[in-house]
Amino acid sequence: MRLLSLALFGLALAFTPCHPAVAEGAWPDRPVTLIVPFPAGSAVDFLARATASELSDKLGKPFIVENRSGAGGNIGGAAVAKAKADGYMLLFGTPSPIALNKLMYKGLTYDSEKDFTPVVLVAKSPLMITTKLDFPAKTFAELIDYAKKNPGKVTVGNPGNGTLGHITAELIQQFTGVTMTAVSYRGTVPLMTDLLGGQVDVAMDFMPTYVPQVTEKKLRALAVTTSHRAPQLPDVPTVQEVGFKGFEVSAWYAMVAPTGTPPEIVAKLNKIVNDFLKTDKTKALLQQNTLEGVGGSPADLKAFVAREMAKWKPVIDAAKIEM
Repeated sequence: MRLLSLALFGLALAFTPCHPAVAEGAWPDRPVTLIVPFPAGSAVDFLARATASELSDKLGKPFIVENRSGAGGNIGGAAVAKAKADGYMLLFGTPSPIALNKLMYKGLTYDSEKDFTPVVLVAKSPLMITTKLDFPAKTFAELIDYAKKNPGKVTVGNPGNGTLGHITAELIQQFTGVTMTAVSYRGTVPLMTDLLGGQVDVAMDFMPTYVPQVTEKKLRALAVTTSHRAPQLPDVPTVQEVGFKGFEVSAWYAMVAPTGTPPEIVAKLNKIVNDFLKTDKTKALLQQNTLEGVGGSPADLKAFVAREMAKWKPVIDAAKIEM
């Protein structure tokens, strides 16, 4: 009997998986949907897919990225805000659906401050001011001078109404005293396509997607919006360097969940993403794509979003951005 018991115990060990098993009923026990509220091919989409791959590897279940674009990120944002708070639908978004749209959209179907629980601030990146090659202004200072002499004639593309690119353009106009005409698109890809085709003069958008076009001399970069230059384009000055002290804008990418999501799920997601951001492989990948890993606790993200709301509210109010 002793030999039989040992044999059965050995047989059980042989069929035990060598990787950590998920206990029955534990989260996740089925695929998780990660909503990206913008089209595929954008910086946020790339980062979401890299993060989803890591989560899949560590948790043993698929994390499926689903693009639900439209309304400045509100379609995807609303889907997650109204989802069951069980950890099976998450939002991987940008400032617009996670924070700023609340300040601009009338009749918004969700309240980002009440309906989302913070998970982690994943990364930041500069915005870049980019022009078509045949645009008369070759520097940021020349752009402002040209816009002053031609009020309303310069078209400035952004990836959507109320996006950070849109309100950054408004902030620049407030700083410099010029008037330009906003042209909104449904995402970065169609905006860049029209910029390359000459249908719009200037783009103000998240930097990563534009770097290859600038290095291949298909577009011209005039300035970045952070307080320091981007290492990928060291010759491109900051807006501060060209005379506008105190001007600073960063794009950011964060993960949030529906309010009421169990704290243990939030903590598990937060730890995996923080560990992911600390690896040399991830740091190199982010740098290649003009991104800087951030990380931190859910409380850090909550405080960061509050500061962003306080910073942008007067800009949005002054520009009378309403949608």
